[in-house]
Amino acid sequence: MVFSSMVFLWIFLPVSLAGGFVFQKIRLQNLFLLLMSLLFYAWGEPHYLILLLLSIGMNWAFGLWMERAPFHKKFVLVLSVLCNLALLGYYKYADFILNTLDAFLPGADLPRLHLPLPIGISFFTFQAMSYVIDLYRGEYRAEKSLLDLALYISFFPQLIAGPIVKYRDIHEEIHNRQTVSLANLSTGARRFIYGLGKKVILSNLIASCATTFLSADQTQTSSLMAWTGVILYALQIYYDFSGYSDMAIGLGRMFGFHILENFNLPYISGSIQEFWRRWHMSLSGWFKEYLYIPLGGNRKGELRTCINLLIVFATTGLWHGASWNFVCWGLWHGVFIVIERLGFSKFLKKHRVFGHIYALLVEVTG
Repeated sequence: MVFSSMVFLWIFLPVSLAGGFVFQKIRLQNLFLLLMSLLFYAWGEPHYLILLLLSIGMNWAFGLWMERAPFHKKFVLVLSVLCNLALLGYYKYADFILNTLDAFLPGADLPRLHLPLPIGISFFTFQAMSYVIDLYRGEYRAEKSLLDLALYISFFPQLIAGPIVKYRDIHEEIHNRQTVSLANLSTGARRFIYGLGKKVILSNLIASCATTFLSADQTQTSSLMAWTGVILYALQIYYDFSGYSDMAIGLGRMFGFHILENFNLPYISGSIQEFWRRWHMSLSGWFKEYLYIPLGGNRKGELRTCINLLIVFATTGLWHGASWNFVCWGLWHGVFIVIERLGFSKFLKKHRVFGHIYALLVEVTG
């Protein structure tokens, strides 16, 4: 089920809002929203609902274990991260790993698993990992209510396409918030409609135009037509993805949750560093906090900083898709960020017009 489908707009959302008005007590509303979220997921992936429930139960148990065995916190953290990555890796990257091994082991002919990718697994796995990691850091107490943690991990507005929400940013509203009200409904509905327009009108229209340009006979395609197709494709991706984020933020607000922004006009950026501060901010923030800084960030010298950046962006590319094309896409951005860090950013700040052109070229050709 997607937010722009008739089933969602005319059945699922009205029923969810009606239940939100009926169940005004937080505990009852949380239970209702959890049931609706599980139904939302099961609608598209009924046989993978057990996978989502496994992730919820596993991370809830890790959280309680960590709090009750403080002398073994690090062991529990490592085990939880390995289990989460194993779950994600098996379903998303198994065939990618097998294909790569086959390429380096001629004649191996390893059997493929051909597993369909569970919807939203990259998003809910990262949310669950951030919960356990921040718990290890002492940012909050372990969530004793399985219901409340399940709602955090599976909340339907951000379950399948983000934003990636950190538990510390939303746990207070899970326990105490202004539930469905006319004010929240009005504010959230405006944001939802704005995102729906981006997705249904702008993204779909631009996608149709981009397909026309990019699928044309190459022998009859001019450079202008090719560049137009590339630019339109970049715009289509932006309006599609940011539209979903807007709808998620709006839906969350309807139920009293304040989900953080995920896009901030990325194509006005004057550098690739600025672009990643504006594009998919919840993902770039996740990698910065849970990978870049633990690797040492910029605290261990310039060479180590550059290596850390390349590792982060290679991993970011791999998160987007299980292929070397995505790894190269991530490294493409990482290399330019390293170049900017080594001094090019000073030039870009002095020549803003050039910076905007340069950033756009890197973004649309990556």
